[in-house]
Amino acid sequence: EFADYALMASDGKPLAIVEAKSTNRDALAGQRQASDYADRIREIYDVDPFIFLANGREIWFWDRGRYPLRKVSGFFTRDDLERLGFQRKHRLDLATINPNGQIIDRPYQLEAIRSVAEKMTAGHRRFLMVMATGTGKTRTTIALVDLLMRARWIHRVLFLADRRELVQQALGDFKEYMPNVTRARVEQGEVDDTARIHVATYPSMMQVYQGLSSGYYDLIIADES
Repeated sequence: EFADYALMASDGKPLAIVEAKSTNRDALAGQRQASDYADRIREIYDVDPFIFLANGREIWFWDRGRYPLRKVSGFFTRDDLERLGFQRKHRLDLATINPNGQIIDRPYQLEAIRSVAEKMTAGHRRFLMVMATGTGKTRTTIALVDLLMRARWIHRVLFLADRRELVQQALGDFKEYMPNVTRARVEQGEVDDTARIHVATYPSMMQVYQGLSSGYYDLIIADES
């Protein structure tokens, strides 16, 4: 048997497979079958393909060995999948990398970064950081972004805030503490594909998100969530 669909990488090797079921069947019914296909592809091509499970009503994405199966709103682009494949292959152990002391130095900030890094290593994908006003939430967040980028766990980040003033402030903070990383503001319906850090208000993001793939961002931060 063969997978229903194979998405090929630019080098001609399978990058992802799609196991498709009819709309009257559960999309997850093909999980075991897709996993067997992926095992065979790994034996032949020495690559572990990403897996999509779909039934015309919903789509599930599986990055085996890294994160649990999760529901997504659409298929990822080839660029998305190749970027994820690079990160999976070349990412470093987060426990071996320290936060940048030029960005944060308070013990509770360092503890927050360590806790998130440990959970990410264990396969968790959602985190809530609660800190009092004036304790450096934005700087702690920037230190986390810096660490994950240096460790090659993420490439593109979205920072959301509910007011234009907060967006402008965050843009300035990223410029100050991560001056060598490209950044841009999402506004007036435009998204700069060359920037690795995007900052936006919720209304600005609502204007453009339908034009972006589900795998466009590696990390999304919601300020004042």
